Parts: sequence; structure tokens; C-alpha cells
Amino acid sequence: MLADTRPRVATPDVPAAPTGLGAAEAAARLAAEGPNSVARPRRRHLATRVLRQLADPLVALLLAAAVVTGVLGDWPDTAVIALVVLVNTAIGVVQEVRADRAIAALDQLAAPTARVVRDGADLIVPASVVVRGDLVRVEAGDVVPADLRLERASRLHLDESALTGESVPVSRDVGEEVAAGTVVTVGRGAGTVVRTGPASALGRISALVSATRPGATPMQRRLAGLGRLLGLLAVGLSALVFGIGVLGGRPVVDMAITAVSLVVAAVPESLPAVVTLALALGARRMATARAIPRQLHAVETLGSVTVIASDKTGTLTEGRMAVQRAVTVDGAGYEVTGSGYEPRGTVRRAGGAVGVPDELRRLARAGLLCNDAALAPPTGERPGWAAVGDPLEAALVAFAARCGLDPALTRAAWPRVAEHPFDQANRRMTTVHRSCDGRWLVVCKGAPENVLAAPLLDADDGEIAALAARAHELAGAGLRVLAVAAALVDTVPDPAAPTGLRPVGLVAVGDPLRAGAAEIARRFDAAGVRLLLVTGDHPATAAAIGGQLGLWRDGDPVVRGDDGDVTDAHPAARVYARTQPEQKLDIIAGLQAQGHVVAMTGDGVNDAPALRRADIGVAMGGGTEVARQAADLVLVDDDLSTVAVAIGEGRRSYDNIRRFLRYALSGGVAEIAVMLLGPLCGLAVPLLPAQILWINLLTHGVPGVALGAEPAEPGTLRRAPRSPQESVLGAGLGRDVLLTGALIAAVALGAGVLAAHWDRPWQSVVFVVLGLAQLGVALAVRSPRPARRDAGAEAGRAGNPALLVAVAVSALLQVAGVLVEPLRVLLGTDPLGATDLLACAAVAVLPGLVLRLLRPRSASGSPPEATPDGPGRPDRDQRPGDRVRRP
Repeated sequence: MLADTRPRVATPDVPAAPTGLGAAEAAARLAAEGPNSVARPRRRHLATRVLRQLADPLVALLLAAAVVTGVLGDWPDTAVIALVVLVNTAIGVVQEVRADRAIAALDQLAAPTARVVRDGADLIVPASVVVRGDLVRVEAGDVVPADLRLERASRLHLDESALTGESVPVSRDVGEEVAAGTVVTVGRGAGTVVRTGPASALGRISALVSATRPGATPMQRRLAGLGRLLGLLAVGLSALVFGIGVLGGRPVVDMAITAVSLVVAAVPESLPAVVTLALALGARRMATARAIPRQLHAVETLGSVTVIASDKTGTLTEGRMAVQRAVTVDGAGYEVTGSGYEPRGTVRRAGGAVGVPDELRRLARAGLLCNDAALAPPTGERPGWAAVGDPLEAALVAFAARCGLDPALTRAAWPRVAEHPFDQANRRMTTVHRSCDGRWLVVCKGAPENVLAAPLLDADDGEIAALAARAHELAGAGLRVLAVAAALVDTVPDPAAPTGLRPVGLVAVGDPLRAGAAEIARRFDAAGVRLLLVTGDHPATAAAIGGQLGLWRDGDPVVRGDDGDVTDAHPAARVYARTQPEQKLDIIAGLQAQGHVVAMTGDGVNDAPALRRADIGVAMGGGTEVARQAADLVLVDDDLSTVAVAIGEGRRSYDNIRRFLRYALSGGVAEIAVMLLGPLCGLAVPLLPAQILWINLLTHGVPGVALGAEPAEPGTLRRAPRSPQESVLGAGLGRDVLLTGALIAAVALGAGVLAAHWDRPWQSVVFVVLGLAQLGVALAVRSPRPARRDAGAEAGRAGNPALLVAVAVSALLQVAGVLVEPLRVLLGTDPLGATDLLACAAVAVLPGLVLRLLRPRSASGSPPEATPDGPGRPDRDQRPGDRVRRP
């Protein structure tokens, strides 16, 4: 056993703790040298943004139509086409500017931080306020905030691929420089800042990095393909009609105008702007819910997620860990209580009195010394004590304080002289400390199966077996167990291969489930999203947490990463334990091979590869910077329930895009049908190109954009996710487009034929009915409203008043096209009387009424609810949360 050496004041030969810069000096340097931030991306010129909008295939097709009408001398139609292009270009540019501003604001929310020493205290500060001369500490998972000259380094390896392109981490030692933007992969160190901001290595390449823009999203690529297909079909149909008409003896100019009209009718010119707006609105709503999408594609992909592979600590649990139980080497058990990381609490022997015996104090001291964390006191912005460093190690610091030790004095009395940091291979950490009597204290802590093993320990088998049994018991209670061993030796040992240590005891650290975590798991089940628990913890701990979440029951499998290939796991397994970082990649790859869309959550450096590999990487805002950089979505509040909100927003955005497609494409189908079938019904040229453009401008413009802001449908999170292989026009949407287009065309042609029979201005009648009927369809395809106030998350909301206003304004402008003299001249229409207009309105409402009567549960063609036994209830032959049946 170890001798009881009480903490003493450090002897004179013990190096003093670094104090770093003073707060006043740091503030002065920040004011003089500027913030530690790289130059922001150069703003795009307005001309560049405009050219990007004009390069869209649909807009290019409209420009070609304008050229044709200009050559034919049809200047009114040319002016209307130019107006449509101008309006859509303006909308696109405005949305692009707004997206850039939103991304800049989101970057501020996820700004990196740095750990600096100022006035002798460790502080977490924004990386932008780090100044030259600051002493900065870095450890595995951190991004180096500025160029540093190392003063301390312990097994320090950095990923410099951001600067050099070399993917293999490189080691750095005392005296060498490390560059800003590089990532610490192993070990830790401390260094003095020598360059910041634009002068740093990261600043010198910032222009290249910031110039990189994300490519088109999968949704945008699919819709661009749809636009090209529509364009080809329109050109083909217009050429066919032009040829047939000319061969039939009709004037070439008239047939050219008809052909241009067909092209214009088929083009949903506002589609790119609507898609961008729907995704941008989804991203904005996610940000309001404290989920920051780092790329727009995260919005659309979230709606199709079928599996969430979640880490435990800080995700499903509170992330405020505390030592709840302790076992000393003599077998005595203790219960520890306290609030969060506050260094005050009580220690009570199990079933006994309050008190801290010497054996427990030795255990607490060993856990404090073999430790890199610290505690930060409350501040004006933060009411409670906080962890500086790893939360589990901070819990050991708080435990030591609750056992009556002063962390600062204890560490000063036992200065560290060597160490072997924790790594995934050995699953333990070892430190060597100088004793005041000239000897050396070796402390090792880590996973019990790795610490309580030969040749590390010098103890009898009975003692080790007893501790191992207690460790298994504590892990079975859902606690994370660390074993601690130590020894006083006469010579400095090798911390990488310690031997001859004696067990000191066990500490069991608890991280309670977040409030409502079990309810969150049930919400995912109801949404058809399978929640998996993937952790490096002991299998018993993982099973206990899984049981509390409702993911695991007695007899269910627990897949162990240390048993071999996790890809051959039981298909019903929902709990994975002892997983290595590379095994998380295997789990994700296996799920993706089965057709799942996988979201992976994590907060540590070991989660970064899996975050990149997943379809959606979700990082905790309080986690490591490398995890945040690897992720597509950052949870500012570290609350997994926010992911459910984000999934709902993703589904909402996708539904609204499909809703607009049904509305816009059905209008295009109707216009083409009217232009093709009108001559067969005795209507030679049913509509002029200017009239078609006016209808498209009013119907596809503001009302189409307003459809992108429709609220979520009731039961959005109680239905199966869409298949990633589904076409954007799948699930019956293509059929609905044709049916709706046929209804609109039928009433428009019918009204035109009757008007011609009654010797009324039939072309103007067709013009008014066609426009009003499309606006009526916009109201028919909007998001369903809940029947009761408790019928869903959107119950009681006012819906989307912007759509009502947009439809009303567009309807007035449509009628103005036959009432206002300048518009009549521009559009080539004839005036209609009040009776004619009332008759047109009565006919125009028919398609919308029919659609309301025939309306399915979802106007956007949403999949059915996730399970047939009712909202959120699993199939009778299906385990809760297992993969849902595809519709």
C-alpha cells in the first residue's frame, strides 16, 4: 500500500506554475494587433451573382424565347419575358445574399474557442481574442488557434493536412512551431503564440479556403435535371406544333408565336429560387431551434434520415459527469453527492456515516494527479461551475475537492515530470510525479480490464478479482468505472510501460440521462427513425443506459467492438459497446449498404471520421472543434431532441418543394394542354406569349415562394421517412401533376369554348380562368390544417397568411390584366364586364374544389405514418424503432 504522504507546499526546486499574460496586457495587444481571425471571403460582385442566375437552364430558355419574339418584332411579349427574367433574377440574387449573411451568422454561433493561461488561471476564450504572447494549451481534438512555439509537448501529433495536404499526422516537440488550423490528434502540449490572424499560417491560405464554395445539393441536381427535361420536352413539342401548323397552311409568324408560347408555358422559371428559399427557410428555422446547419444540403438530407447512431456522453446524457460511487482497495464502498462540478459535496460510506478515510483520500489524490482537467468558477455569464477539459476528468477534480483536497496545492506538491496520455489502444493514462522526499509517484487510471491486468499490477489474484467484480457491478448500474493504480518508486519509470503498481481503488462516474431522453427515443421510433446507442463504454454500462432509453431489454444483444467485426452484428441490435473509431465507420457503412440514410452524432475527436462518413454528421456544440468541423449540423444546446426538430424541418422543406412542384408543373401542363388542344376546339391561338408569361409571373412568383413557407403537416414526425431512391416526382406526385393540369385545362378550354359560342372575348376569358384556376390550386395543395388543437405540433397556428395575401394580390393583378388599359395593351387582352368576371371566377374555383374533395391526407404526397398500428406504435411483429416498412 502507498504511504500516506499529505499534500505539502512545493519545495523551491519545483517549477512555478505558468501565469501567462495578464488580462490588461492581453486587451492592449488585442487592440493594437487586431483579432485573431482570418480575412472573410471577398464579397461577390453583383454582376457575378447576376450571371450565375442567368446561367440556369430554365432562365436561358426564357432568354432564347425573348430573342425569338424580338426577331419576330413582338416587342410587348419581349418586354414581358424580360420582366419575368428580371424578377426571377432579382429574387435569386436576394436569396443568395441572404444565404451568405445567414452562413456568416451561423459561423459566429459555432466560433472556435481556445484554452489560454492568463493571470495564472486556465480560461476558455473565443479564438478570436487570442493574442501574441498568450500561453495556449492544446490536447487531442483541439484545433490550434494561432501559430505557437511549443514550450511543453507530450506525445504530441498533429494533422497538418489543411496546410500541407499530407494526411499522416506528424509529431512535434518542445521548441518547434505548430501552425494555426492544424488539429491535435494525439497527446497535448502548451506553447506561446508567435503569430495571429492574417500573419498566421492559416491566415496565409485563408483566401484559398474561403474561396471554396459548396457544390449543388442532391435536390438541386435532381431539379436541374428535371428542368432540362422539361426544356427539351417543351422545345420538342413546340417544334412539332410549329411544323404541323406550317404544313397545314397557317402563317409562319403565327405558328412561331404559338411555339414560343408552348416553350414559355412549360418552364417553371421560379423553380430554382423556390428550392433555394425552401432550404434557406429550413436552415433558418433549424438555427432558431439551436441546430446550426453548416451546409444547406443538411436540410434536405435530414428529412430522409432512417437511422441515428448516437454517442452517449453529452448527447443522450447531460454531459455533466460526477463521481457517484467509489470503492477503495480494502473493499469499502462510498457514495458521493454534489451538484455538477461544484467542488463541494458529501462523502458517505455505504450504509454508514459521513467521512473521508485515508484510503479514500489516496484514491481521490491519485485521480486528481493523473488528470488534465480543471474547474472554472461561476461567472456573470455562467452561473455554475464548469469543466475545463474532459468532463470525466473534471469529475475527478470535483471528487478530490469533495474529499477535502485542494486541487491546486495538491498538484503543486506533486509536480508532473512525465506522462503517457490516454489512447484508444491501451485505454489508460499514466503520469509520473515528483515526491517531496525524492521519490517518484506513478499513477495509472483507465478501463478496469486494462488497469487490473498483468504485468501492470503487483497484487494477488483475489484482490484483483474482487475489484473486477465490483467494477462489473457498478458498470451494470449504468456508471462509467475507472480503475486506479499507483506506486512510489525510487527511480523515474517509463510511463509508457509501467509495472509493479498496486491497485488503489475504483471510481464510478455517473452522467445522468438528459431530461426527457427516453421520450426523445420514443419520438424517433414514432418517426420511423431507428436510434442506435454507439459508445466506447463497458457493455454493462451501455446496456443499462439502453434500458433506460427503451432501446434494450434483458436478452437483447449488445454488440461488442472488442469481440471482432461489428458489421456481422445481429440485425436487431441497437446497443454497441467498446467500439473503436474505425468500427463506427464500419457500422455506418453497413447501415448505408442496407439502404439506410444515417445520421451520426458525436462530440469527440474519435467521432470525427464517423461524422464525415455519415450522410449527416451531427456535432455537439460543446464538443471538440474537430468534431464541429467534420459535421454537417451543430447542436448549440447539445440536446438530441433538437435533432428531432431538425428532422421535422427537413421533411417540411422537402414537402414544400414537392408542393410547389405539384402546383407549378400542373400549371405548365394546363398551359401546354390549352395551347395544343385549343385549335382543335376552335380556339386558334388560345393565349399569346405575353399572356402566358403574365400568368406564370403571377402564379409561380410570389404565391410559389409563399408555398415554400407552409407549416409542417400534422403528423410529420409520425410517418415513415422517404426512401432516398425515390424520385422527386415519386409517390404519385407525377400522377397528381397530370390530374391537376387536366382539371385546369378542362375548365379553361370549356370557358373559352362557351365564350366563343356566346360571342364573348374568349381569349381574355381563357386568360382569366387559367390564371385564377392555378391560384385556386395553390390554396388546395397547401399544408393540411389540424382538425383539433391537439392534433399535432402545428395545431393552433395561423398557418401561412403570406400565401393568402400572395394569392389575393395575384388574383387582383390577374383581373387587372383585362381591366386596366395599359395592361390590356401590353398583354393584348379585351375588357370583360362584371358578369363575365364573376362567371370566370365561378368556373376557376372548380379545380381547387375537386382537389379538396379528392385530397389525400397529404397535399405533398407524404408517406403514410411510420407504423400501421397508430401514431408512434410499432408493428406487432416489429421491435420498437426497428427499420420501418417502406410505403
